[in-house]
Amino acid sequence: MDAAGLTHGEAALLLKRVGPNEIEQRGRISVWSSIGMQLRDPLIVVLLAACALTLVTGDFTDAAVIGFVVVVNTAVGVTQEVKADRAITALAQLSAPMVRVRRGGVETSVPTADLVPGDVVLLGEGDIVPADCALLDASSLLLDESALTGESVAVGKAVADGESFGDVLAAGTVVVKGRAVAEVTLTGAASALGQIAALMDSRVQPTPLQRRLAGLGRTLALVAVALCAVVLALGLARGEPLELMLVTAVSLAVAAVPESLPAVVTFSLALGARRMVGRNAVVRRLPAVETLGSVTVLATDKTGTLTEARMLVEELWTPERSVEVSGEGYAPRGDLVTGGVALDLSQAPDVVELLRACVLCNDAQLTPPSRPNEPWSGLGDPTELALLSVAGKAGLTREELERAHPRVGELPFDSAAQQMTTAHQTPAAASGEASVLVVTKGSVEALHAQHGHEGHADGWHPALVRASELAAEGFRVLALTTGNAPLSGDWEKAGQRLLGLAAMTDPAKPAARSTIEHCRTAGIVPVLITGDHPATARAVALRVGVLTAEEADLESSVVTGPQIAAGEIADLTEPRVFARTSPEQKLDIVQAWRDRGAVVAMTGDGVNDGPALHRADIGVAMGHRGTEVARQAADLVLADDDLATVVAAVEEGRRVYANIRLFLVFALSGGAAEILVMLLGPFLGLVVPLMAAQILWINLLTHGITGVAIGAEPVSPGAMSQPPRPAAQSVLGDGLWQRVVLISMLISAVTLSLGLWAHSGDRAWQTMIFLSLTCLQLGVAMGLRPVQLTTQNPLLPVAVTGSLLLALAGVYVPLLQDLLGTSALPAADLALAVGTGVFGWLFARIAVRHGRTSGPQTSSSGP
Repeated sequence: MDAAGLTHGEAALLLKRVGPNEIEQRGRISVWSSIGMQLRDPLIVVLLAACALTLVTGDFTDAAVIGFVVVVNTAVGVTQEVKADRAITALAQLSAPMVRVRRGGVETSVPTADLVPGDVVLLGEGDIVPADCALLDASSLLLDESALTGESVAVGKAVADGESFGDVLAAGTVVVKGRAVAEVTLTGAASALGQIAALMDSRVQPTPLQRRLAGLGRTLALVAVALCAVVLALGLARGEPLELMLVTAVSLAVAAVPESLPAVVTFSLALGARRMVGRNAVVRRLPAVETLGSVTVLATDKTGTLTEARMLVEELWTPERSVEVSGEGYAPRGDLVTGGVALDLSQAPDVVELLRACVLCNDAQLTPPSRPNEPWSGLGDPTELALLSVAGKAGLTREELERAHPRVGELPFDSAAQQMTTAHQTPAAASGEASVLVVTKGSVEALHAQHGHEGHADGWHPALVRASELAAEGFRVLALTTGNAPLSGDWEKAGQRLLGLAAMTDPAKPAARSTIEHCRTAGIVPVLITGDHPATARAVALRVGVLTAEEADLESSVVTGPQIAAGEIADLTEPRVFARTSPEQKLDIVQAWRDRGAVVAMTGDGVNDGPALHRADIGVAMGHRGTEVARQAADLVLADDDLATVVAAVEEGRRVYANIRLFLVFALSGGAAEILVMLLGPFLGLVVPLMAAQILWINLLTHGITGVAIGAEPVSPGAMSQPPRPAAQSVLGDGLWQRVVLISMLISAVTLSLGLWAHSGDRAWQTMIFLSLTCLQLGVAMGLRPVQLTTQNPLLPVAVTGSLLLALAGVYVPLLQDLLGTSALPAADLALAVGTGVFGWLFARIAVRHGRTSGPQTSSSGP
């Protein structure tokens, strides 16, 4: 096994998840192996038995036709499998793990598969160790080695003083804290995890749909065998030759079963995966395309998924006034409004002083866009970036203020004290007076406790009231204070007065609310799970529509992690918002929904989201913001980090499932019609309505060529306005088998009526039945289309046209006439036989309308 395969295998082992390694292994399946898999299909085995039987009986013409059908069907299946494998291998490359390396003194990112011993890798929080490495340098490094040891406690790693190399980092372990520089020593099969991976069974497990379709195939095969016996008995009872009836019976049974179904399923899934890439969703497992269509619960985190993952100051408060702030992102552009009027900064020295403090007591740095249409970005704490941004909207810049007030001292942020203090030279100090300007920012409670009772109590009471109101609305509130102190004195303990408050929030994405509304319309329940404060969670849930205004007013609308830990929540599927949750509690929430029968999609981006992503039916990771752990745990990676992409992927999943059901209606109704014609024809005077070769030719043109084209049909217009299909629903459920029966009965009635009319007029009745049955089924294929006049799938009209031409070739080409036992038709008879295709289209439209009015459809799964 090569290094590339095992690198993916290591991630798959770590996450106990089928990943790109298995997909790439499938991509390396030889053509001969694929052919063998196709020929082992029970339905193909029946055809091979029929071919052998015709050879034994000397019917070389039918044997040639049966053999041709086997070759074509196998070729179609192999071609679709190879195309799908190549497509998914390409998708695996898109989501392949990357690692930062230092080669020749230059840092770059390379696929982990390209690592070789001697490479120097740079690791940060959330990274998967890509190979066995020797530690060169580390800072506060903790590794999760549970993939190797089963021990959940993180292990510290370090480089001993005086040593060239430190501890060994094992492939597949995860950096949960700190950073590291390490040299690669072993890769691939030679690594510790690679040796374990070599012992594992990496075969892809079938999905529920695949298992249901396999069961359907076995059922249809048993029905086919029974029909063989019935047709054989009826033919022998009428005195027909044994050899003819044997081949006819076996061929009919095979024609009644959609042996092209595996090719259609593979083609539909692969096409769906490719289409999802165009919509910024990278599928890491091909069967996940199918599962997406049945998602009933979308469990999403808050930061970066529903929100922009950056802080934005929305209100400034001073003892004199309250100021509303507008703008987007970190760009220093926006309006300051008070009392509904734009703020005149020349008349608001209190606000200017507050904004000056926001800049001086700050270590962040705003970065203007380097290209047109790019957003402003920054380096540093998001809270400090938000403070720089709001000051920029008032025209204050770090450069100007630092020139006027150079920093001469600082007390870095202390999580225990919940504050940060800086000291700055004043113009007076520069001229000889020894004093400094002291500025502090921190939590309202901490600064009030320190400065609210030392002669500076003015303004604190209304500040505390307003801070409480803002916190209840989900804002993060910082207080800023200032004072003067002697330059040579203990300025850290100088008394300070309140300047005001800055209320900020991580704003909801503009499209978040519409995305949640689309989820509700599609019957998907949105659930917000975050580690943030309950008030913040409630505010965001209200803004994006996870909670209604009435629900948000209820205390029970938001459940916290401590409440879950205390056993206060009996049913975890009742709340819609969870706050202060731990990774273990996320697992419990996801599992509670799954136990209830829901199909859960879970979004996440952090190391602690990995277990929940793994547990969910569909794990969704962020492509830009997500850690390597999250991406490798996920089934779906969002290239644009946009929750709306998940909804688009669900729509694509519903399209795929609907097209598979569309093919089943088409193929099973055609096969059932052939059975009825063969069973009823002899009782009506049509001794052998169709020859074995004719049945197989019809099967090739309809199930093979046209059937595969059905897999590319566009999504139904109403797909996302219907509830998801029940997870346990049969693939023939929701009225599908009733449509099959209706269409097959109408097709067989038209076919037999035409055959009887032709037989009574001494026409080439068998050829007319052959051509009519083909055209009727092609008409059904066109009539079943969810959108009739669409150009989104030109493949289907082309396939139908090609099939019709081949059917006509079977009537007029001498070689095919000999093989199929047909004869040329005069123009009038030809027009009549081909014209019956209109009835096929009409019958399909009737069935579609009947399916829409007889009961609710789940998703767009009904044709």
